[in-house]
Amino acid sequence: MEFTWQHQGQSMAMKRFLTTHAISMRTIKAIKAIKHGTGAFLVNNQVQTGVITIHDGDIAGIQLPDEAPDTAVAVSEQPIQIEYEDANWLVLNKPAGLTSVPGPSNRTDTLVNRIKGYLIASHASNQRPHLITRLDRDTSGLVLVAKHRVAQGMLTEPRIAAQLVKTYQAWIEGTITPASGTIDRPIGRVADSPRRVVTTAGQRAITTYQVEADQLQHNVSRLRLELVTGRTHQIRVHLTTLGHPLLGDALYGGNLAWIQRQALHAASLQFFDPFSEQTLHFEAALPADLQALNHD
Repeated sequence: MEFTWQHQGQSMAMKRFLTTHAISMRTIKAIKAIKHGTGAFLVNNQVQTGVITIHDGDIAGIQLPDEAPDTAVAVSEQPIQIEYEDANWLVLNKPAGLTSVPGPSNRTDTLVNRIKGYLIASHASNQRPHLITRLDRDTSGLVLVAKHRVAQGMLTEPRIAAQLVKTYQAWIEGTITPASGTIDRPIGRVADSPRRVVTTAGQRAITTYQVEADQLQHNVSRLRLELVTGRTHQIRVHLTTLGHPLLGDALYGGNLAWIQRQALHAASLQFFDPFSEQTLHFEAALPADLQALNHD
């Protein structure tokens, strides 16, 4: 398995491997793999050791052993909806009702199980998916997956991670005022419960919102939200603390009259791809149950 970058001079991706500024632990592990003989650093397809010099036009990359599938993770042959795929990334549209990762209540048919099945069926070199983003079971929309550990390590570095932007559409009962704003309230756990609450003992959590429509049927408003941080249930908790839980969100007291799952959709995803040095942007169409809420 080899990953390469070609650019005039050292590319941004390669510079991150050759410097120690804000370097991620996964990148350090890749470098350690090379030092311990389980990987190699290549320039123009030649293994390099010692002090490495890269010239304009050179192709440089990290070569690591292929990742075998995790035997503890079951294989599911159920389909996944692929919005984008290349050698490094998968962007998927997750349906509501599908758990992202295996857990005590479901170890055989989660998004990870399905991705593993897809990678095996497509004879991928690496068959161990790395979820960069994940969604609650009943939230639909876009999920970013790294197809190997080098890609995963790249997106953990602060300067690249800061360019990952996720936007959501949400439906609530009533109207939020003002029509746009920032919710900056810490979120923490509730003992012996899956719920989260706003608490001074919690971790800082920041959500921005914009009301897109407030004249929909049944006194419903549609919001556009962006996560600045990524806490568990963040949007659900922040809207609940404002007195407007998501429609259909039984855990947080949302109205169940018009939809039976939380009315939340990961509508767009944007990130900087350090391999192509391009910003990639994706959008996911609304599923039918959320389209039904849009009528005025």
